[in-house]
Amino acid sequence: MKSYAKTILLKNEPGKIDEYRRYHQEIWPEVVESFRKVGVLDIRIWLIGHRLFMVMDTTDEFDPETSMTKYIQLDPKNDQWENLMASYQERVPEARPGEHWADLELVFRMSDH
Repeated sequence: MKSYAKTILLKNEPGKIDEYRRYHQEIWPEVVESFRKVGVLDIRIWLIGHRLFMVMDTTDEFDPETSMTKYIQLDPKNDQWENLMASYQERVPEARPGEHWADLELVFRMSDH
């Protein structure tokens, strides 16, 4: 299993964070099914203020570049979902060029010790 940790900001506008929460409480089933089909085992998103932190667990075969492209192509709803979610989000200042959700660096893993 692989894990990815990422961060992004939500637009700090009245009602946006509550809307974002509601969408994720009722995530479109096509989106969940497509994530599973490309090897995403679980996604967890935490919120503090207007910063999101996501951990995504995947199969060993999952590749962020090719698997996410395949995910978008599996169902038109996936692209609609991603565009809708992007309308609530802002890149963090630390994001690299072209990076939407910024990758976090793993600096400690207890199981390594």
